[in-house]
Amino acid sequence: MRWSFPGIQFAPRLFASVAGALFILVSGCATAPKPKPSPEPGPEIAPTGVQINSLPGKLGVVIGGKLFTEYHYTQTPKPYLFPIIGPTDAGMTRSFPMASPEGEEHDHPHHRSLWFAHGLVNGHDFWTETKGAGRIVHDRFTSVLGGEQQGIIRSQNKWTAANGKIICTDDRSFTFYNTGTTDRLLDFEITIHADHGDLIFGDTKEGTMALRIAETLRLTGPTGGENPESRVVNSEGAGDTEAWGKRAKWCDYSGLVNGRRAGIALFDHPQNPRFPTWWMVRDYGLLAANPFGQHEFEKLSNENVGDLKIPAGQSVTFRYRILFHVGTAEEARLAECFEEFAAGVK
Repeated sequence: MRWSFPGIQFAPRLFASVAGALFILVSGCATAPKPKPSPEPGPEIAPTGVQINSLPGKLGVVIGGKLFTEYHYTQTPKPYLFPIIGPTDAGMTRSFPMASPEGEEHDHPHHRSLWFAHGLVNGHDFWTETKGAGRIVHDRFTSVLGGEQQGIIRSQNKWTAANGKIICTDDRSFTFYNTGTTDRLLDFEITIHADHGDLIFGDTKEGTMALRIAETLRLTGPTGGENPESRVVNSEGAGDTEAWGKRAKWCDYSGLVNGRRAGIALFDHPQNPRFPTWWMVRDYGLLAANPFGQHEFEKLSNENVGDLKIPAGQSVTFRYRILFHVGTAEEARLAECFEEFAAGVK
């Protein structure tokens, strides 16, 4: 199965991020139309394409009539996606701390399914949810659109310290694609603005573009011991625990979900600062791209070598693609998928 989006245009600012998307179906290429607002739900309307529905404190994303995910943005330390229903019709990420089903560990309560945050921003912790940590606070939506081939959520957010001081702001977008298959695909883009003074993303392994995968996917089980069905692999061929701290274009975590083999691939983009990024990938189920943890990943003595400074008035943009696929990394042809992602953003 193959698809791509070779014409997606990403402007420096978020608002023009998907103007030229192209979509490759099984039979070939087709130009994606400009997204249109989702139709009002009604009993006589058969759901098609990507619908984005307003729910209390969240937005629901429905693809082909099936729930894919929900975007949570109120009463939370940071926005996140949960649940994420993959190609086996089961959750691809851990339920805790949003829910507590039997058989899940309750470690790292700040691991909220799929999220973007960092542990050291101007000295403030936006990664954990401990006392004194900062919060990424939803400000407003700038666009919420559904369509036959894609749906888009764009928002603005404030990175707010525990004392109420705004450290920086961001514009972010999620683009959800109707692939025409059971695979689920989304693009995430975030532009972080140093609009409250100089901004430093500090060197720490605690970050940044992250997922906490389903318990059945992890390399080690909740009670210890290896999971022979699961595997981590990156674009450079490093596998399992050897992938931690290594630089790579993409990283994939696969195993059994609902009794069938499936995986989650996270792609870094060549235009991102410090591409290819370092990977904070753990055997207990964390999959994270972190461009700021150089001294820890490479075991360097300079604790600030990985700092990234954004001067006041400027901004930095990061782009990622996330694929929830059937089969192994090889069967999903992730190397080809990465090349399509890289070529599609100009």
